[in-house]
Amino acid sequence: QVQLVESGGGLVQAGGSLRLSCTASGRTVTGNAMGWFRQAPGKEREFVTVIGRGGDKTDYADSVRGRFTISRDNVKNTVSLQMNGLRPEDTAVYYCAATRLAYVSRAYAPVSSDEYGYWGQGTQVTVTS
Repeated sequence: QVQLVESGGGLVQAGGSLRLSCTASGRTVTGNAMGWFRQAPGKEREFVTVIGRGGDKTDYADSVRGRFTISRDNVKNTVSLQMNGLRPEDTAVYYCAATRLAYVSRAYAPVSSDEYGYWGQGTQVTVTS
C-alpha cells in the first residue's frame, strides 16, 4: 500500500556528510512513525533513528547520536537523514521504513524493526578512510 524509495547514498570520505531522503508514494505516511535502519556486511539490520508521526519525538542509536539528524516533511511525504561526521563503521545499506500502525500517539517511535511493515529498497553508504 505504501512504497518507499531511498536516495542520496554514495561514497564519502571519513568526516564528510551525506543526506539521505525517503519518498513515500501510494498513500500518505503522515500518521506513521518513520525509521532508518542499516545493515553492514555480516551484521544484522540495526536501528539507526526514528521520528514520530508529528516530528516532535525522535530517538537515535547511541552510535549515531550527535552526528545524525532525522527530519520529516509531512506535506511532501518525505523523511530525511542528515549524516555528519561519517566514519568507516557507518558503511552499510540504509533502509527507510514506515510502521505498520498509523495514527498512534505522537510519542510512538519504536526502535524494533518488528514494528515496521513498509521498507524501501535501501541505498548504499560507503565511508572511506
